[in-house]
Amino acid sequence: MTDTMVDLGPQARIVARLAGAVTGERLADRTPCPEYAVRHLLGHVLGLSVAFRDAARKDLGPGTATPPGATVPDVGPHWRDKLPDALDELAEAWRDPSAWTGATRAGGVELTGAVAGAVVADELVVHGWDLARALGVPYEADPAALTVAHSLLRAAAEEPGTGLFGPPVPVPDGTPLLERTVALSGRDPGWRP
Repeated sequence: MTDTMVDLGPQARIVARLAGAVTGERLADRTPCPEYAVRHLLGHVLGLSVAFRDAARKDLGPGTATPPGATVPDVGPHWRDKLPDALDELAEAWRDPSAWTGATRAGGVELTGAVAGAVVADELVVHGWDLARALGVPYEADPAALTVAHSLLRAAAEEPGTGLFGPPVPVPDGTPLLERTVALSGRDPGWRP
């Protein structure tokens, strides 16, 4: 895994653009996350944006203590305004070099700033892919965030167990980096709604 700071702004903007394309009738659509419809995925991204913003700031409170699987998230009212703002604040918080150092917490897990930064890069890359697939639109992740996400997931897959978010899906040699990253997250890169 990389110890290099990455600007999360470009990837956060990609996710915000995808979210902005979601119409009301698409909120109930399926996503590659079996337990999440689009509305739940957007609620998860909103929640993780706030939690990891606070983790970057080392503002450890209830928002950084709650495990992500504690409830099925939902977008709630005014999400169209809240989500882009939360993504902007997240990216800004991680531009501070001190976010990438020392100890912090997210999802109730104590971790280093560098690991937390890599986790949030992964969350934005993979959930951006999830959202694009659910909407049936093309997706290109920010190359820097994608590299960090792949490194994190590859390191997790090398440890005994099932990978960070589920067993990796086998893919052929020569598969592009985005699809390899998605597969390492336990998702089928060929998933379609």
